[in-house]
Amino acid sequence: MKSVAEILRSKPHALVYSVAPDDSVLAAMQLMAEKGIGALVVLENGRLAGIVSERDYARKVALLERSAFSAKVREIMTADVITVGPRHTTQQCMQLMTDRHLRHLPVLAEGELIGLLSIGDLVKQTIAEQASLIQQLEQYIRGE
Repeated sequence: MKSVAEILRSKPHALVYSVAPDDSVLAAMQLMAEKGIGALVVLENGRLAGIVSERDYARKVALLERSAFSAKVREIMTADVITVGPRHTTQQCMQLMTDRHLRHLPVLAEGELIGLLSIGDLVKQTIAEQASLIQQLEQYIRGE
């Protein structure tokens, strides 16, 4: 089972896109759309202050008929962010995401943001691990 550090190293695009708490919700949504991503970390003075997702927008702006033009990211972001470290495993992260209904996990090392994992990253890794195990078992059965 791979660690979070190994998963981050294997990602083709390890860039973590971010916004500031005082950025407009519209700017955050435009960045997500432009980059084809579902969440952004919110950084304040270089430190993790929260996370904002399409789900936050849907629930806290669209459904409440607020203006994305005037609302600030800090008004809709999740400030109590659940994070993982580089030594966490794929299984630990998937369990955390399942239990807490999360789709994204910021990765911190010594308090510094080093990456962002999505549920897609973990599913891709799990599928690769299972395919490898199946291949090994098939080779074992064939006596190779």
